Amino acid sequence: MDRAATGRAGESLVAALLEERGFSILERNARVGRLELDVIAKRGTLLVFVEVRTRTSDLYGGAEETIDVAKQQRIRRAAAGWVKANPAYRRCRMRFDAAGVLLMRGKEPVVDYYPDAF
Repeated sequence: MDRAATGRAGESLVAALLEERGFSILERNARVGRLELDVIAKRGTLLVFVEVRTRTSDLYGGAEETIDVAKQQRIRRAAAGWVKANPAYRRCRMRFDAAGVLLMRGKEPVVDYYPDAF
């Protein structure tokens, strides 16, 4: 599986997890200028922006550990731009979550989900 396919597989698992938890998926891979938001979900008045990191090995630590301060700032900027372009969601409470997905050949996928990660 190539890198893009691996990322899409991880995002699909996270989207399914959110739907199981009562969220509606508004968008996946939403572009805001040159920035991208992996998953945008809503439940009630809560709007969640999820950064998904998918790996095929756990040799170098968890995928979620790669979401540094600079990446967090880019996600926040993208979320603000997305809400500005989608005014129906301006009154929603926003939350930034992270998910680390481990896809190892021959094993069940593992999703570590971190609500309110940053």
